[in-house]
Amino acid sequence: MTATLLKASALNTPTIKTLANGLTIVAEQMPIEAVNLNIWLKVGSALESNKINGMAHFLEHMVFKGTDRLNNGQFEQLIEQKGAVTNAATAQEYTHYYITTAPQDFAELAPLQLDIVFNPIIPDQAFEREKSVVLEEIRRSEDSPRRRVFYRAMETCFEELPYRRRVLGSASVIQDLTPQQMRDFHEDWYHPASVTAVAVGNLSVEELIDIVTQGFNQTNSFSQANQQYNCQLSPEKPFTEVVRQEYEDNQLHQARLVMMWRVPGLIDLDQTYALDVLAVILGQGKVSRLFRDLREDLGLVSRIGVSNMTQNIQGVFYISAQLPPENIPEVEKRITEHLVQIQRESVTEQELIRVRTQVANRFIFGNERPSDRANLYGYYYSQLQDLEPALTYPERIQSLSLEDIQRAAQNYLTSNAYGITIVRPKVQ
Repeated sequence: MTATLLKASALNTPTIKTLANGLTIVAEQMPIEAVNLNIWLKVGSALESNKINGMAHFLEHMVFKGTDRLNNGQFEQLIEQKGAVTNAATAQEYTHYYITTAPQDFAELAPLQLDIVFNPIIPDQAFEREKSVVLEEIRRSEDSPRRRVFYRAMETCFEELPYRRRVLGSASVIQDLTPQQMRDFHEDWYHPASVTAVAVGNLSVEELIDIVTQGFNQTNSFSQANQQYNCQLSPEKPFTEVVRQEYEDNQLHQARLVMMWRVPGLIDLDQTYALDVLAVILGQGKVSRLFRDLREDLGLVSRIGVSNMTQNIQGVFYISAQLPPENIPEVEKRITEHLVQIQRESVTEQELIRVRTQVANRFIFGNERPSDRANLYGYYYSQLQDLEPALTYPERIQSLSLEDIQRAAQNYLTSNAYGITIVRPKVQ
């Protein structure tokens, strides 16, 4: 089955083809002398069981350690010889691998990318060597004050959902993993129905689809999916009171304050747009409300930012500040006062116009390279099996009214019930 989305956006005309084995290919010709192949899999740390937390990220490392066709390091050598680039990333709900090549090299290199992703041999000795690399990555992440604050905040925000866990996993879990566990994990999750392969660049759509199809057909035979983990997850209930967690950190020179609300995720996508707007108005940029008030006018914080983190099952509305410890009570109070004001009066028409302009411009700027579009398509299709939300995002923001913004603040950003994590410098 093949479909072309022609009317969703003047900038984008991707074609979607689903093969008989369940693999989805998204392709688009773009008049830039490069081609990007992005392979997205619907697997990440949130879909792991507790006893193998960190496996998806560890596996991302191991796919580059060789196949029956390619020795360890041979893929990277071939990539460098052609001047191409490759990399990968693991998150809570997806893993993706990408390669950017010259158009004339795509037919040669794309099948190699598919081979390493779907046919890793995961040798025992290479597994143990790479385990040390992953354990060192975990140690480095724990040495980062910024990451430590984020980890603690997510543990405060979620009691049950796996978003409270770390993508890298814990050292104790990683230490006990075996090569066979990883081979089983790969067999369970790396199968056609879990794959969105996105190819964007200066080849015809027909060529892009044909190259990816042929390359995929050269990979191993796939078993049926055996996804057993966390299949019945549901959103956690909103906070009914202020849940406060406080810590000390001897590496901090200023305190950190993080306030969080459990908000809709991708499964309630329509409810997320107004929260995106609120995040921009409250704390993104130098004209945002909290930046102007708490940093510029009152000097209570050295940094402040707001984001609406839209995950699949449930999102997090996240306000974070860096500040002197003595200012924590006043900053928390003033943040809640800003929320109450928006709940009573909404935002201003000028603020909404500013956000609409920013969103439209960012969408255009974020579509300039093949890799930009491949990431856009891959993320949305792998998570929602639908590209329309990716292409119509500016229109959805443009359609929001002041009442929509006010209603979102009233429904989701309660001023007397939220999670808050405070990390203070340790007194010596």
